Amino acid sequence: MEAVATLEWIAGLPVAVALRRSATFYIFVNAAHILSIGIIIGAILPLDLRLLGIIRAVPVAVIGPFLSRAAAVGVALAIATGFCLFSVNPLEYAGNPAFLTKMSLLALGVANATLLHLAPQWRAAVNGGPLSWRVRLSGLLSLAIWTGAVVAGRWIGFLLE
Repeated sequence: MEAVATLEWIAGLPVAVALRRSATFYIFVNAAHILSIGIIIGAILPLDLRLLGIIRAVPVAVIGPFLSRAAAVGVALAIATGFCLFSVNPLEYAGNPAFLTKMSLLALGVANATLLHLAPQWRAAVNGGPLSWRVRLSGLLSLAIWTGAVVAGRWIGFLLE
Protein backbone atom coordinates (compact mmCIF):
# COMPACT_ATOMS: atom_id res chain seq x y z
CA MET A 1 0.00 0.00 0.00
CA GLU A 2 2.85 2.39 0.81
CA ALA A 3 4.37 1.86 -2.65
CA VAL A 4 1.09 2.88 -4.29
CA ALA A 5 0.94 6.01 -2.13
CA THR A 6 4.50 6.90 -3.15
CA LEU A 7 3.68 6.40 -6.83
CA GLU A 8 0.55 8.54 -6.47
CA TRP A 9 2.64 11.23 -4.75
CA ILE A 10 5.09 11.16 -7.69
CA ALA A 11 2.16 11.52 -10.11
CA GLY A 12 1.10 14.64 -8.23
CA LEU A 13 4.47 16.39 -8.46
CA PRO A 14 4.35 19.74 -10.30
CA VAL A 15 6.55 18.43 -13.12
CA ALA A 16 4.19 15.48 -13.66
CA VAL A 17 1.16 17.73 -13.77
CA ALA A 18 2.89 20.13 -16.17
CA LEU A 19 3.93 17.28 -18.47
CA ARG A 20 0.39 15.89 -18.55
CA ARG A 21 -1.02 19.34 -19.33
CA SER A 22 1.45 20.37 -22.04
CA ALA A 23 2.21 18.19 -25.04
CA THR A 24 4.97 20.64 -26.00
CA PHE A 25 6.69 20.34 -22.63
CA TYR A 26 6.36 16.55 -22.80
CA ILE A 27 7.92 16.49 -26.30
CA PHE A 28 10.90 18.55 -25.12
CA VAL A 29 11.51 16.41 -22.04
CA ASN A 30 11.15 13.26 -24.14
CA ALA A 31 13.61 14.66 -26.71
CA ALA A 32 16.05 15.54 -23.91
CA HIS A 33 15.75 11.96 -22.65
CA ILE A 34 16.53 10.58 -26.11
CA LEU A 35 19.49 12.96 -26.49
CA SER A 36 20.76 11.83 -23.08
CA ILE A 37 20.60 8.22 -24.21
CA GLY A 38 22.49 9.25 -27.34
CA ILE A 39 25.23 10.75 -25.17
CA ILE A 40 25.46 7.53 -23.16
CA ILE A 41 25.64 5.22 -26.18
CA GLY A 42 27.83 7.64 -28.13
CA ALA A 43 30.38 7.56 -25.31
CA ILE A 44 30.02 3.99 -24.08
CA LEU A 45 30.08 2.17 -27.43
CA PRO A 46 33.48 3.48 -28.62
CA LEU A 47 34.96 3.13 -25.13
CA ASP A 48 33.76 -0.46 -24.79
CA LEU A 49 35.03 -1.32 -28.27
CA ARG A 50 38.41 0.17 -27.30
CA LEU A 51 38.48 -1.78 -24.04
CA LEU A 52 37.71 -4.97 -25.96
CA GLY A 53 40.59 -4.25 -28.32
CA ILE A 54 38.38 -3.95 -31.40
CA ILE A 55 39.37 -0.31 -31.85
CA ARG A 56 43.07 0.18 -31.20
CA ALA A 57 43.95 3.45 -32.92
CA VAL A 58 43.46 5.67 -29.86
CA PRO A 59 45.00 4.87 -26.48
CA VAL A 60 42.68 4.27 -23.53
CA ALA A 61 44.65 6.95 -21.69
CA VAL A 62 43.44 9.49 -24.27
CA ILE A 63 39.78 8.55 -24.66
CA GLY A 64 38.97 6.69 -21.44
CA PRO A 65 38.63 9.61 -19.03
CA PHE A 66 36.78 11.84 -21.53
CA LEU A 67 34.31 9.20 -22.70
CA SER A 68 33.70 8.04 -19.12
CA ARG A 69 32.81 11.57 -18.04
CA ALA A 70 30.60 12.08 -21.10
CA ALA A 71 28.76 8.83 -20.35
CA ALA A 72 28.31 9.87 -16.70
CA VAL A 73 26.78 13.19 -17.79
CA GLY A 74 24.49 11.28 -20.16
CA VAL A 75 23.41 8.91 -17.38
CA ALA A 76 22.69 11.80 -15.01
CA LEU A 77 20.63 13.61 -17.64
CA ALA A 78 18.81 10.41 -18.63
CA ILE A 79 17.92 9.69 -15.01
CA ALA A 80 16.61 13.23 -14.49
CA THR A 81 14.57 13.32 -17.69
CA GLY A 82 13.51 9.70 -17.26
CA PHE A 83 12.15 10.43 -13.81
CA CYS A 84 10.12 13.30 -15.26
CA LEU A 85 8.67 10.99 -17.93
CA PHE A 86 8.03 8.28 -15.32
CA SER A 87 6.15 10.79 -13.16
CA VAL A 88 3.48 11.21 -15.85
CA ASN A 89 2.11 7.72 -15.19
CA PRO A 90 4.13 6.00 -12.45
CA LEU A 91 1.50 3.41 -11.53
CA GLU A 92 1.48 2.02 -15.05
CA TYR A 93 5.25 2.17 -15.53
CA ALA A 94 5.91 0.48 -12.19
CA GLY A 95 4.06 -2.61 -13.43
CA ASN A 96 5.61 -2.64 -16.91
CA PRO A 97 8.09 -5.55 -17.32
CA ALA A 98 10.10 -3.67 -19.93
CA PHE A 99 10.42 -0.64 -17.64
CA LEU A 100 11.50 -2.85 -14.75
CA THR A 101 14.03 -4.56 -17.03
CA LYS A 102 15.38 -1.19 -18.17
CA MET A 103 15.72 0.02 -14.57
CA SER A 104 17.53 -3.20 -13.59
CA LEU A 105 19.90 -2.84 -16.53
CA LEU A 106 20.49 0.81 -15.71
CA ALA A 107 21.44 -0.14 -12.16
CA LEU A 108 23.73 -2.90 -13.46
CA GLY A 109 25.34 -0.53 -15.94
CA VAL A 110 26.05 2.09 -13.29
CA ALA A 111 27.35 -0.59 -10.89
CA ASN A 112 29.61 -2.04 -13.59
CA ALA A 113 31.04 1.39 -14.43
CA THR A 114 31.51 2.29 -10.76
CA LEU A 115 33.29 -0.98 -9.98
CA LEU A 116 35.50 -0.56 -13.04
CA HIS A 117 36.48 2.98 -12.10
CA LEU A 118 37.33 1.90 -8.56
CA ALA A 119 39.56 -0.93 -9.81
CA PRO A 120 43.33 -0.44 -9.94
CA GLN A 121 43.28 -2.06 -13.39
CA TRP A 122 41.27 0.90 -14.72
CA ARG A 123 43.72 3.38 -13.24
CA ALA A 124 46.56 1.43 -14.81
CA ALA A 125 44.81 1.42 -18.21
CA VAL A 126 44.16 5.17 -18.20
CA ASN A 127 47.78 5.71 -17.22
CA GLY A 128 48.94 3.88 -20.34
CA GLY A 129 49.18 0.40 -18.83
CA PRO A 130 47.89 -2.83 -20.33
CA LEU A 131 44.21 -3.74 -20.57
CA SER A 132 43.65 -6.48 -18.03
CA TRP A 133 41.03 -9.20 -18.36
CA ARG A 134 39.03 -7.32 -15.68
CA VAL A 135 38.90 -4.16 -17.78
CA ARG A 136 38.03 -6.11 -20.94
CA LEU A 137 35.30 -8.07 -19.14
CA SER A 138 33.81 -4.84 -17.83
CA GLY A 139 33.79 -3.47 -21.40
CA LEU A 140 31.99 -6.58 -22.66
CA LEU A 141 29.43 -6.42 -19.85
CA SER A 142 28.93 -2.71 -20.45
CA LEU A 143 28.29 -3.25 -24.14
CA ALA A 144 25.67 -5.91 -23.42
CA ILE A 145 24.04 -4.04 -20.50
CA TRP A 146 23.64 -0.66 -22.21
CA THR A 147 22.46 -2.22 -25.47
CA GLY A 148 19.92 -4.20 -23.47
CA ALA A 149 18.80 -1.06 -21.65
CA VAL A 150 18.14 0.70 -24.96
CA VAL A 151 16.17 -2.28 -26.27
CA ALA A 152 14.16 -2.50 -23.03
CA GLY A 153 13.49 1.24 -23.20
CA ARG A 154 12.07 0.92 -26.71
CA TRP A 155 10.02 -2.08 -25.55
CA ILE A 156 8.26 -0.06 -22.83
CA GLY A 157 5.81 1.64 -25.18
CA PHE A 158 4.78 -1.65 -26.72
CA LEU A 159 3.71 -3.05 -23.36
CA LEU A 160 1.73 -0.05 -22.13
CA GLU A 161 -1.98 -0.66 -22.25
